[in-house]
Amino acid sequence: MPVFQLTRKLAFPPPELAEPDGLLAVGGDLSEGRLLLAYSLGIFPWYSEGYPILWWSPSPRLILIPEELKVSRSLRQVVRRGGFTVTMDTAFEQVIGNCAEIARKRDRGTWITNAMREAYLRLHRSGYAHSVESWREGELVGGLYGIALGGAFFGESMFSRKSNASKVALVRLVQYLTDRGFTLIDCQVTTDHLLSLGAREVPRPEFMRMLKKALALPTQRGKWESDESP
Repeated sequence: MPVFQLTRKLAFPPPELAEPDGLLAVGGDLSEGRLLLAYSLGIFPWYSEGYPILWWSPSPRLILIPEELKVSRSLRQVVRRGGFTVTMDTAFEQVIGNCAEIARKRDRGTWITNAMREAYLRLHRSGYAHSVESWREGELVGGLYGIALGGAFFGESMFSRKSNASKVALVRLVQYLTDRGFTLIDCQVTTDHLLSLGAREVPRPEFMRMLKKALALPTQRGKWESDESP
């Protein structure tokens, strides 16, 4: 199937027309309207600095149902001991910066380009993008960020500079989402790390049904509040 060239019009081809590797379209921009439309259609951007914007809708899709989170006995003990202070939406820019640095060290590049970083910072200021942060002795040591629409959270990236720091942030995220009726966490691309925490692959049609159901719920915009402070 062809890879579609986007224009200035805020529109995407149907996700089921994606290539076998998930690539659907190229071009367009990272405006707030286009990004929100993309996520609502099960599409996300992923590309490297110096290349055109690439839009993806892979199948199978890695998802995590909040109730299916697997917390190992050792992780449960880490959470219980309280070695980390976990906050939300207090250091979004720092979290996305750390995620970009971790990706750069591993891949000699990063898909979190400067343009991507600025786009998600705008979404954060608009109340759509959120971060969860893990702190130890006042130092940011782990966290994650993503987009919340309806009852779906689209996880973008996570980082960890201390053992279990990102896992503790994920546990707190799932608790927060469960309390607020979220039904779906989109993990996008399969990793062994996320599989070990209860994520599973589903074919695109099933993912789209889950997404439609989740997006029928109202979007809760605004800053996420936490009882803890770094």
